[in-house]
Amino acid sequence: MPILKAKKVTNWWPLNPVSSNQFVAGKTLLELQEEILPEQASQYDNTWISPSDWEALTSQPMGTVLVDEDQTPLGFIGETPLENTMTASSESFTILYPWHLIKLNERLINNLTESQHIGEVSPTAIIEGKVIIGKGTRILPGVFIEGNAIIGENCKIGPNCYIRGNSAIGDNVHIGQAVEIKNSIIGHGSSVGHLGYVGDSIIGNKVNFGAGTITSNLRHDGLNHRTIVGDKLIDTG
Repeated sequence: MPILKAKKVTNWWPLNPVSSNQFVAGKTLLELQEEILPEQASQYDNTWISPSDWEALTSQPMGTVLVDEDQTPLGFIGETPLENTMTASSESFTILYPWHLIKLNERLINNLTESQHIGEVSPTAIIEGKVIIGKGTRILPGVFIEGNAIIGENCKIGPNCYIRGNSAIGDNVHIGQAVEIKNSIIGHGSSVGHLGYVGDSIIGNKVNFGAGTITSNLRHDGLNHRTIVGDKLIDTG
């Protein structure tokens, strides 16, 4: 399993690997990891370790490895051999599937403490919660942002959009007329033009959704959605 050190960029996705430059919570996963990576510490590329768990781990003897409840290694301090283990809190976890990125995105955006509106916000837009709006972005009339959100640079949002559920929108994105975005990640340069719904989803870079496109994870039998990974059906939770 690749280990994150300094500015190393590696692949981390288990099937059809993608770069650790995956957009999440306004930055790349690699940038988010490196911001809180302590000195003399190493982290596996496909993991998230919370600041509180890093603080607890660095108080342990060198050679201690942080593991999740399944005893999967997340990171460690010092050099090998690794002689001691410490169990992480539920705030730290392995990133194996796309929905784990939604989990991370939701937690990070939920923890925003202040708003930053560098872009242009229409007087008739309503913003509730902590929202970051990047340079050159326009929030058009009738937009309602409920809860925390991150919106990148040079975006056009609206008119009459509804954004909620700790969503992250990348740079150069167009969210058009009467579109609802809920608890999702929208990659750089993508467009959800009009009359659509994107819920609990990750949309990649430079994706163009046609009119009326809907993504949803609701099952009418009340069970969790399962998706095929390799030859197995995996419960997404």
